[in-house]
Order: sequence, then structure tokens, then C-alpha cells
Amino acid sequence: MGSRLTISTPNDYDLVRDVCSYGYFVLAPNHWDTKKHTLTRPLHLEEGPATAVITQTGKGKLRASFDRILSREEQAQARAQITRMLRLDEDESHSKQFHGVDPRWKKSGRARLFRSPTLFEDVIKTVTSCNVAWPSTVNMNKQMARHLGQKGCFPTAARVSRTRVGTLRGRCRVGYRDQRIVDLAKLFHKGEIDEAWLTDRSTDDDDVFTFLKSLPGIGPYAAGNIMMLLGRYSRLAIDTETVRHGKAALGLKGTDRQIIKKLEKHYEPFGEFKFKSYWFELWTFYEDYQGPSETWDREETATAFTAANF
Repeated sequence: MGSRLTISTPNDYDLVRDVCSYGYFVLAPNHWDTKKHTLTRPLHLEEGPATAVITQTGKGKLRASFDRILSREEQAQARAQITRMLRLDEDESHSKQFHGVDPRWKKSGRARLFRSPTLFEDVIKTVTSCNVAWPSTVNMNKQMARHLGQKGCFPTAARVSRTRVGTLRGRCRVGYRDQRIVDLAKLFHKGEIDEAWLTDRSTDDDDVFTFLKSLPGIGPYAAGNIMMLLGRYSRLAIDTETVRHGKAALGLKGTDRQIIKKLEKHYEPFGEFKFKSYWFELWTFYEDYQGPSETWDREETATAFTAANF
């Protein structure tokens, strides 16, 4: 019998809706149980990995059940990682502010986007999503957890920083991203990524965006996506999917460059929440094709997300 933690949430928090809100929920080592509506994943804690099964037990309350006993310090670490992953730091006032800017999502309550327990994992998962079809992103993360993660965890920056580039390419199938992933891991491991500065609300979005673009393998799309994962929603993460969405869902016409300019103008009224407005539009489009996101299985539905299917 392991530890059980009761975790308070904002009153408007819904585990099913708010976990199944962004593609990273189907990337290893996350496992969403489509029938039980539970999220299972191993977490790196002080004394080693511990697997948590997270379920909603009532309004404003979650339970995290672990496969071993956690020390007090580990319990605090687990709470912090779960809080980050589930965006429990975005309270009801944050949701109301977003819905005031974009009331289309008020009825469904959509306002939060799932992310990883650590910024390092978010950054690497963003790199694995660049210039590739989604099924390959799913596979890359699966192989990294399998070959580099301790007991199925997502690998730490320390572990990746000392991994041979050939191992990443050969076993984890990351392709040209191999050296960039190692370089990013070294920066995190050496403490050269100041997460406190990146998340400080007094730090300007433009400064964060510029810094992120200076990192190995991080271009404008990746920087915009990482900003969202940092809780900064004022920029779009523009890639081929964004252009496709502009054409298919918004009926925009012209060259890709012209469509991108029209998209930026279209989302400008949503101000500091423009990424959320864009993303929930895109997510709704995906659900129209694949069914409600809480029914998506990592090994089946999630790997069907290719441009050819849309």
C-alpha cells in the first residue's frame, strides 16, 4: 500500500476536460484510461520514481494514489509536479477572465491546457513535435521513456545530458533532433535555464520569446508553444497545422504567408489569451473527426493524427 494524497483544485476544475485538452496527455509516460478516467504516470522524486494514479473524487478535489510510501518531502515534490501538470495554479478568476475575452468556451468551461510536470519535459516534447507527423512524436517519447527513463519515467536532464547522440538517434528515433536534445539537456542540467525568470509575470513576453529562440533547436513555432506551456498565451505557435486550420476552419485564402498574416489579425482581439482561443478552435476540429478527446487512446486514436486524415 502506497501513499495517497488529497489535492485541492479550483472549484471549476474538471479532470477529464482539463487533462484531455492538449496533445501531450497522450505522450509517454502519461497514460489516460479512457474507461476509468484516470491519469497514470511515474514521477521523479527525491528517493526515486513513484507512479501516481490521479482521479477526481469530487468538486474541487483530486486523489493521487502512489505505488509506494512517500516521505514528507516527496509528498511536497509530488504535489508541486501534479499542480504544474494539471495547471491547478490557474484559478477560477483566470478561467473567468479568459471566458470574458472569448465567451465561446464558457459553457464547456474549457480554459486550461495540460502540460508536463517539468519544464524540461515540455521543452523536449516540443522539439519532438517539430517538422514531423504526430505518430512519430508519439513514438519518440515512447522510446525515450523506454530507453532513457528510470522505471518508465520521462528521462531527466541529467540522464539525457550524458546520453550519446547515436543512442538518441538509433534507439529513440529522434532523427536530426539528437544533438539539439543533448545540448538542451546540458543547459537544463547546468542550471542555465532560469525557470523562475521565465515564469515571473514581470518578465516581458517579448524577452521570453527572444530568449527561447536562442536555445538549440528552438525556432518561432517551438518558442510560441513553450510560451504557452509557461503560462504565457499572447503568441500563436504557427506551423503547417495552423495554416491548414486557417484554410479549412476559417476559410482563409492566399499563400501560406498571406494566411499567416490573416490568422494573426484574426486572433489579435483575444489579446493575452490568443493561443487559447486558437487552440480550442483547433481541438474542437480534431474532436469532430476523432470523437471526444477523453476517448482517445495513445496507441490507437492518437497515432491516427496525420495530415492525410484531415
